[in-house]
Amino acid sequence: MTLLALSCTLIFVFITMFVSFWKKIGLEKSIAIGSIRAAVQLLAIGYVLQYIFKTESLAFILIIVLIMIAVASWNASKRGDGLKGVFWRIALTIVAMEAFMMLFLIGLKLIEPTPQYIIPLSGMTIGNAMIVAGLFTTAVKREVETSRGEIETLLSLGASGVQALQGPMKRAVKFSMIPTIDSLKTVGLVQLPGMMTGMIIAGADPVEAVRYQLLILFSHTGSAAMTSMILSMLYQKLLFTPDLRLRKIGRS
Repeated sequence: MTLLALSCTLIFVFITMFVSFWKKIGLEKSIAIGSIRAAVQLLAIGYVLQYIFKTESLAFILIIVLIMIAVASWNASKRGDGLKGVFWRIALTIVAMEAFMMLFLIGLKLIEPTPQYIIPLSGMTIGNAMIVAGLFTTAVKREVETSRGEIETLLSLGASGVQALQGPMKRAVKFSMIPTIDSLKTVGLVQLPGMMTGMIIAGADPVEAVRYQLLILFSHTGSAAMTSMILSMLYQKLLFTPDLRLRKIGRS
């Protein structure tokens, strides 16, 4: 794709900004800033990856993955205002998911241990875990506030913190899994996923592209479920005082 052809796609951004201005929605500034940031960030990472792919340095791969985890954890933790220690719990969970997924995929020789495979797949895994963590955190805050009376009643009757939070945590896990499950149901019928589409455009055999996409879908489903379940255990102490009273938290 030429730079001129790529520049022509900006017309979609300008149309969106014009409609926002015309209808007085007020999104034109956010759209402009978001578009500029996306272009700068993607171009920058493109040049960085080009260098890393040539050097194949393990240290550079590790640095890139750690930066991804830090940014993803910070972004997801913003949903947890009012809960101390959310960032580190999300970061620990994402690190665990990333390590498990890479060891599994490389150990079974499903992918090659090269930057071309590790970095893109790590980005997908970390990004997926970030979305699940953000949704789970939002749902937990909402469920706890909504079910405060029920939780406090259970505590007064002698239930442990784990028992009192069982219902809200289950609902939060289900809520965080909705995008992942919906994606599984509609893939191939409503949408052609990014990795599969990219491989096909690059000239790969469609069946081979489908195999890689299924690898991503199945691994992401497992990591999404484990992310929300691990967080449901790590968040329990955040919601109670040392004497087992439910903390007052605000909604996102």
